[in-house]
Amino acid sequence: MKLLVTGFDPFGGEEINPALEAVKGLEDTIKGAEIKKIEIPTVFGKAAEVVKAAIDEFNPDVVLNVGQAGGRFALTPERVAINIDDARIPDNEGNQPIDEAIQEEGNAAYFTQLPVKAMVTAIKAAGLPGAVSNTAGTFVCNHIMYQVQYLIDTKYPEIKGGFIHVPFIPEQVVDKADQPFMNLTDMTKGLTAAIEAIVAFDGKEDLKEVGGAIH
Repeated sequence: MKLLVTGFDPFGGEEINPALEAVKGLEDTIKGAEIKKIEIPTVFGKAAEVVKAAIDEFNPDVVLNVGQAGGRFALTPERVAINIDDARIPDNEGNQPIDEAIQEEGNAAYFTQLPVKAMVTAIKAAGLPGAVSNTAGTFVCNHIMYQVQYLIDTKYPEIKGGFIHVPFIPEQVVDKADQPFMNLTDMTKGLTAAIEAIVAFDGKEDLKEVGGAIH
């Protein structure tokens, strides 16, 4: 099995993006699967161009995008991507789409093909907080998850795709009171556990466990 794992460059005035740094820490082989790690720009449209080029070059079985979600305390595999760009802040090239469809002819939403509940179970078994998330927001994280799902739907039906959000790291919350954080070593450990679950559940149904939320 081959996994393409991506991490975004820093955005929103931050000097570091823990998603990218945690991805860099992954081993090149996890549970027998080959891991290719790439940096992608926090830019609407361009992020998808970089991922598509990497897909064409690497021919992965799975595309796993990783992004930062400051304010969350856990590693959160995303269940669904929605067809909307609604940027709270500009991206790294100043683009700020408001209520724009990502793909005019695309579905309203796409569910991940990855076993999100098995991934959460594996993250918790590694001693770290994990939870299924039902919203990837409306910024570039949701954008790239949706774009990958659109590519799977229209061009690469043999590929599976998904997204994991990670919290801030300690140095990002020095001046942010009451913000949760996780150190990079644990973040990479949790991503590794999630990838191990992806490999273990290849060709199998996801776990049937409680993963819902009231908001």
